[in-house]
Amino acid sequence: MSPGLTERFSPPVLATAFATFVAFLGIGVVDPVLPIIGAQMGASSAEVELLFTAYLVVMAVAMLVSGVLSARFGNKRVILVGLALVAVMAAACGLSNSIAEIALARGGWGFGNALFTSTALAVIVGLSTGGTGEAILLYEAALGLGIAGGPLLGGYLGGMSWRYPFFGTATLMAFAFAVSVVFLREPDVKETASPRDMLAALTNRPVFTNALVGLCYSFGFFTILAYSPLTLPNLSATALGLTFCAWGALVAVSSVFVVSWLTERFDPARVLVADVVGMGAVMVAAGLASTQTQLLAVIVVSGVFCGIANALFTTFAIQVSPFTRSVSSGAYNFLRWGGAAIAPVLAGHLKAEMGVHVPFYVAAVVVFVGAGILLVQQDFLLDAIDRNASAPSGAD
Repeated sequence: MSPGLTERFSPPVLATAFATFVAFLGIGVVDPVLPIIGAQMGASSAEVELLFTAYLVVMAVAMLVSGVLSARFGNKRVILVGLALVAVMAAACGLSNSIAEIALARGGWGFGNALFTSTALAVIVGLSTGGTGEAILLYEAALGLGIAGGPLLGGYLGGMSWRYPFFGTATLMAFAFAVSVVFLREPDVKETASPRDMLAALTNRPVFTNALVGLCYSFGFFTILAYSPLTLPNLSATALGLTFCAWGALVAVSSVFVVSWLTERFDPARVLVADVVGMGAVMVAAGLASTQTQLLAVIVVSGVFCGIANALFTTFAIQVSPFTRSVSSGAYNFLRWGGAAIAPVLAGHLKAEMGVHVPFYVAAVVVFVGAGILLVQQDFLLDAIDRNASAPSGAD
């Protein structure tokens, strides 16, 4: 391995990437056991979906303060508190005896994850010497591998008990905490952030536009991730885990390799437009699927579109914003997670009242709206990127 590559992926960067992997592993670990939890607790689809909605709502709101806290107390302290909180709340999920208790613990889990995720991206970018693009690719690779590994872990452990995936996640988070204590360090350049900065970012038109499109895409993303397991009641936890592991593997590969190949040949904004349109088409295909095999194929294939969108939206969130990385990431994630939080519980209600396919069609409409906004506003976003690139780098 060349010295340059070793420097770009220093131990603190790799430690943060590992913690990112474990943190996002915890998102998908619930997927394979959703039908089991619903069946054993006699919960409706909408009640089961609260496990995702509670997580996302709290995570979105916490994004507003995570950047401010990291600027005041330091990235390492905020990351460690986030990891510790997730470990405790994951264990609390495993000890819960009702949907309400699990949803409450998932809310605390979302708060811990918010403290970690926006701060982790800022740390990886701040400590990497290979540039923002390479740092974001590393972050997205860790994210994608976590999303792929979560369902696999959840399926394997969930085959024994729905509680075991939560205990497994708690153990891994505790290990990530220990690794971060030893290896993590602060970036050399300290970022500043205040509530006023966050408010300014939320009202900044390029930031808001990118986040609004990200919201529409994320609505479809969580329809696939959080709702589709409830449409496959005949699959075992292990089979669901393997399905979403394959989906997550495509997310990881696409967010690192496919997106790099595409953006080297085509304009990134136009790649994103085509990808979001493709995601909308996937939602339609999921609604039209008449057999379990067809739906499984659609779920897995959607991972390609999800991976490309994840990487490009994350890159745009930093590039279109004139604010610091932590503020930019926090504002973007607040808007997109807040909107996406509606998707799981709404899908549960639509399934009960209008049929199993309707949530996919609703998601398709929302995603196509996002594609339309992006198509109209892509030149505006590119202009914002050019302005920020040519401006003095005071934000960083």
